[in-house]
Amino acid sequence: MTAAPDDEERDALVAAFLDGDERALEQIYRRYSSLVYSVCLRSLGEVTEAEDVTQKVFVAAWDKRHNYKPERASISAWLMGITRNKIVDAHQGRARQRRIADQVASNTEPAREPLDVAERLIVADEIARLDEMPQKVLRLAFYEDLTHMQIAERLQLPPGTVKSHIRRSLIKIRRRLEESGDGPSGS
Repeated sequence: MTAAPDDEERDALVAAFLDGDERALEQIYRRYSSLVYSVCLRSLGEVTEAEDVTQKVFVAAWDKRHNYKPERASISAWLMGITRNKIVDAHQGRARQRRIADQVASNTEPAREPLDVAERLIVADEIARLDEMPQKVLRLAFYEDLTHMQIAERLQLPPGTVKSHIRRSLIKIRRRLEESGDGPSGS
């Protein structure tokens, strides 16, 4: 039984890939990136993150090509294995970001009693010290009480970018307040 032309072409492509031929990587990307992307999108549910993870899969495949054994699995099965691992990494990263954001939020949530004037001025001053876009995002979140999605729509930003601005800004403000002695650990 002879190999079909498609099999021969794929085998030659895989051999070139394993030898470090970047054109072979490009062809493998063209051939399998839509499959990888659709699996990422289905699992992650966010276009930008699915695109990022798809890129990470092919970077990892290129970097780890010496680990690929064609006799053990097809190139698509091997890529799906890398895809699963990168999706797990992305979910773990999300969970880590949520934990950090929750920690920061719990440390920066307003007390049950209203903030006194001095505390309001300190917080307003810290927000004013932020760069323009993080400042806009925080003002919309805290002063206008908008959700991340509402902020994203208003500022025409991806929701993930809004979340990142809020998380980084809260961490930055908390750090500055702690350093100045006005924060939770300096009280």
